[in-house]
Amino acid sequence: MVGRCIVRCVAEPGAIRMGTARGRWVLLTTVLGSGLVLIDGTVVNVALARIGADFNAGFTALQWTVNAYTLTLAALILLGGSLGDHFGRRRVFLIGVVWFALASLMCGLAPDVNTLIVARALQGVGGALLTPGSLALISASFHGPDRAAAVGAWSGLGGIAGAVGPFLGGWLVEWNWRAVFLINLPLAVLVVVVALRHVPESRDPDAAPGLDISGTALAALGLAGLTYSLTGLSERGVTTDLVVALAIGLLALVAFVLHERRSQSPLVPTELFGNATFSAANAVTMLVYAALGVVFLLLVLQLQTVAGFSAFAAGTSLLPVTLIMLAFSARSGALAGRIGPRLPMTLGPLVSAAGLLLMLRIGPGASWAADVLPAVLVFGAGLTLTVAPLTATVLDSAPDRYAGAASGVNNAVARAAGLLSVAVIPGVAGIRGSDYTEAASFNAGFRMAMMIGAGLLVLASLLAFTLVRRPLRAAEADRPDSTTAHRVPIEEYAHCDIVAPQVCPGAERMRD
Repeated sequence: MVGRCIVRCVAEPGAIRMGTARGRWVLLTTVLGSGLVLIDGTVVNVALARIGADFNAGFTALQWTVNAYTLTLAALILLGGSLGDHFGRRRVFLIGVVWFALASLMCGLAPDVNTLIVARALQGVGGALLTPGSLALISASFHGPDRAAAVGAWSGLGGIAGAVGPFLGGWLVEWNWRAVFLINLPLAVLVVVVALRHVPESRDPDAAPGLDISGTALAALGLAGLTYSLTGLSERGVTTDLVVALAIGLLALVAFVLHERRSQSPLVPTELFGNATFSAANAVTMLVYAALGVVFLLLVLQLQTVAGFSAFAAGTSLLPVTLIMLAFSARSGALAGRIGPRLPMTLGPLVSAAGLLLMLRIGPGASWAADVLPAVLVFGAGLTLTVAPLTATVLDSAPDRYAGAASGVNNAVARAAGLLSVAVIPGVAGIRGSDYTEAASFNAGFRMAMMIGAGLLVLASLLAFTLVRRPLRAAEADRPDSTTAHRVPIEEYAHCDIVAPQVCPGAERMRD
């Protein structure tokens, strides 16, 4: 499982200390590896307008440019963690890095939008292999206090990578959108060279036997069927092939649930959902990340198409969100540790919803200082209140032996929510065809989409207020497998990535 290294990790040839040259090399490798996915997640949306113009593509093709990547990543990321546990985390991580780089090269050289979509799907496969391995390598290489320090450093440096992404992406798009993908190649070469020289191999000797290939295939088929049908409905209406795809997707997901209940090595231990708090927190995750998915897709297009911003200015418009979270998320996590997660998880989505309503002011002639910045600041403040308590609640509602699985499930839920929202909400809002090139049409659709997103966040707030009852770690004494002395503090949940959600630091609630 993703982040499975909870009780016992065996690193060869032994633990590494923070502050040593070898420790710095391991951190460099893992941060750069996860940074490939982080930066890619922030810059591709900035490039969509240029991609559409170059290929004369409709909005559905742009949706698939985003969703092809998210689909394979969401469907395969749990399997990617299991592969690392079984066959070596460094080996699978490096395969993922090389795969991701080759797919990025294919993206950069794509002669048409259909080739680009296929290449993006292949990129997602590489991301699913390297993303879980990044944090797992840290967990396996460091021990005791060094592990917590390494996780914190990885988290903070990853946040910096997320902040650099919009600057880098906007600048590259101004030059040539293909450079957004080609920049991954030299970074990947550096990661591979350093990892082979300085990062030890590790496996999980306690990993469950076997790999859940059948479960992975059913999950992928289910998500693909839903995404294809829901994306097509807005463009083509109800057609036979879309109805069949929808039915196949729903049946595959039902079969996935039934299979997981019987599997000896399930991707998703279904007993996790017997905990009402875990289920509620994941429902809140679904709603919050559905809203985020559509905001990150449409806002940069709105700024370029309607407000007349350059690609660089549009790309950096959401930078305040990253900066606010870097500055204040640890404090939000500490607050939730003292008062419990219910209040922050209730107020946070409401504040973010207010930020989306403020985005309704972003239209023709919008000013960054007067219209964009206030909306983004309020939106970011709400996310800062929400994310750390939300992730901590998911992990603290699971027994220690399932902490890695709980992190992986929550990660997959977040990605699936973004996937489906990008497929559905633009069509419901009336955005289709070439609307992204026409200011009046896109402006109307953007306004409707922001109101839908605000509604999803309000619903998330109501769910949190109604269903999240217990304070964090309130049930510790009742859990026979709990060892609170070795838990990572809640502050370490603070820097879970938003634009491209990764395995969060809190997934590693480790014992030495």
